[in-house]
Amino acid sequence: VQLQASGGGLVQAGGSLRLSCAASGRTLSSDTVAWFRQAPGKEREFVASIAFYGGTYYVESVKDRFTISGDNAKNTVYLQMSSLKPEDTAVYYCAAERVSFPFDEARMYHLWGQGTLVTVSS
Repeated sequence: VQLQASGGGLVQAGGSLRLSCAASGRTLSSDTVAWFRQAPGKEREFVASIAFYGGTYYVESVKDRFTISGDNAKNTVYLQMSSLKPEDTAVYYCAAERVSFPFDEARMYHLWGQGTLVTVSS
């Protein structure tokens, strides 16, 4: 059972990226899936989460810029990031847990992907 995060890269401020979190050996449609990020020298920070029933939750700093969604057929959760800012630069991690609420606490998630680097240049 593993999660594979992908889609990171280098983008200019104001640009967009879409991150993907694909699962193998686990059905994400029954999970809550979250994205966290960790910038150099900073603690891991919650970004967004989506519960299996579709409920979502975002950190205030990304509301109206990021959208989390799921594709059950592809067993993948996406994080569409728009209007990117240099402060969005971080390693982004996806995590999953079989709970029914879009928690924003890292301790609630026990399955983690390996991270994908997003760099936003000014």
